[in-house]
Amino acid sequence: MKFVHHDLGQCKSNEIIEITLSGNAANVRLMDSVNLQNYRNDRNHKYIGGLATKSPIRLQIPHSGHWHVAVDLIGLRGNVNSSARLLPSPLPTIQEAPLSSVTSLVQPDSPLGLGEYIREYDVFISHASEDKDEIVRPLANALKNEGLSVWYDEFELKIGDSLRRKIDRGLANSRVGLVILSQSFISKGWTNYELDGIVTRTITGEQILLPIWHKILKQEVIKFSPSLADKVARSTATHTVEEIANEIAELIRNVSNAL
Repeated sequence: MKFVHHDLGQCKSNEIIEITLSGNAANVRLMDSVNLQNYRNDRNHKYIGGLATKSPIRLQIPHSGHWHVAVDLIGLRGNVNSSARLLPSPLPTIQEAPLSSVTSLVQPDSPLGLGEYIREYDVFISHASEDKDEIVRPLANALKNEGLSVWYDEFELKIGDSLRRKIDRGLANSRVGLVILSQSFISKGWTNYELDGIVTRTITGEQILLPIWHKILKQEVIKFSPSLADKVARSTATHTVEEIANEIAELIRNVSNAL
């Protein structure tokens, strides 16, 4: 297996490692010594990180010990150079930005721009079933009340439907992938399948990813996915369902008017 190895030595809990890439997107994995050895031998291993499409990437050390960073191009093409360093101080708190700023993720001149796809839905909602009553169903209804077309399983799935096919169709035909991040979400396999699909379409410019944080801490999101923690998001701790729905509707109207 070909990869670039950065030996970080002894690191303390909560320290932040910054990895800089040049040349190509790459897989970035922060691992302890045991998991690095498993990774070298192509065995199951645990790591923090994932596909990095921008640079620099910042990952947090979960506990004190000897840590390593591996950078590889598994599943990718191209070449990449990388460097890793320990940041001298903790990262500042992520500042809230208007959702309208995420329209910069979509390049109008790109061959994969939003305007070149016929979409059946404005919003696809990815969520854990445990969050339906408290946040997901009210949000789905609030989005519909804003006049948006919403892919939500209770609206779309009928007896006998293929769950995977319905989800794939919803993902492929939605402008916005709305991800309800919660402790239940990050612990499930099916939600990660949906998230992978949304992230893939976001990278290619086919979809906008909007995370909603529900009863989850920033450090938990960073541990699950540093790239998601860096996205402009909304939290149910600071915004009502109606406020979130209104802002999403405004975003979609702005994107539609710009095309």
